[in-house]
Amino acid sequence: MPRLHFIAGLPRSGSTLLAGLLRQNPRFSAAMTGPVGGLVGTLLDAMSPRNEAAVFLDEARRRTILKAVIEAYYAGEDGREVIFDTNRIWSARLPLIAALYPEAKVLACVRSVAWIMDSFERLVRKNAFEPSRLFVTPEERATVYSRTEALGHRDRVVGFAYSALKEAYYGEMSDRLLLIDYDILTTKPEACLRLVYRFIGEDWHPHDFQSVEYDAPEFDGPLGAPGLHRVSGPVRAEKRKTVLPPDLFDRFDRLTFWNDPTGTAAWRIAPEKAAGGNGAGS
Repeated sequence: MPRLHFIAGLPRSGSTLLAGLLRQNPRFSAAMTGPVGGLVGTLLDAMSPRNEAAVFLDEARRRTILKAVIEAYYAGEDGREVIFDTNRIWSARLPLIAALYPEAKVLACVRSVAWIMDSFERLVRKNAFEPSRLFVTPEERATVYSRTEALGHRDRVVGFAYSALKEAYYGEMSDRLLLIDYDILTTKPEACLRLVYRFIGEDWHPHDFQSVEYDAPEFDGPLGAPGLHRVSGPVRAEKRKTVLPPDLFDRFDRLTFWNDPTGTAAWRIAPEKAAGGNGAGS
């Protein structure tokens, strides 16, 4: 089995770009969010006390079953020595990751929550004739206020990822975590990637930052969000004016916590807020 690491963090924060860069290394396998995290969650539930047959499954069997599923999924990755599995659930699964793969690390992409909401809102407006499945009811889709509120709920795409990341950042296994700020990744991609290689203990491989390609139309189309995972062209930062009303932008922009290293052992490629801390960005 190749060495396994994980990509997690917040949506619309560069995980697809990061995967697109990492996969340029012929030794690496990386992609957008896949089914492995969901399969692991389903198996954990099936092996819980909710299932009366779970009494026959001790910890060793549970461990073996979970590893077998993960490794069966990646069995076809011939020639790849390092695999990065992407799923936002991994931020909430650090103890499980540590138990199954003691050497594994988690790369967590982060970005101002205000700009995450702005990015989702731009997709909604871009696809005005195709209602997004990100929203369950017409009431949720109605206005920018209802849309951002829905996305930010604790069991939805932004709210869940935010809560999971905060749990990991302040948890006892935070030293397994490297936070990668979107703005730094897009303005200093080579410096960021060199720190990623250092964090996971791999030798540097040259990357082409002028031509990064990744797309998943077969996934984005059914969601009613074409372009959700499209990356094309050079790595670059795009300055723009937000489409969010000022009060909404300010509300979400205040949610950033990862610039402050107090209370965590996580590594960070992020702006400094306070001295000290453990991090590649410190």
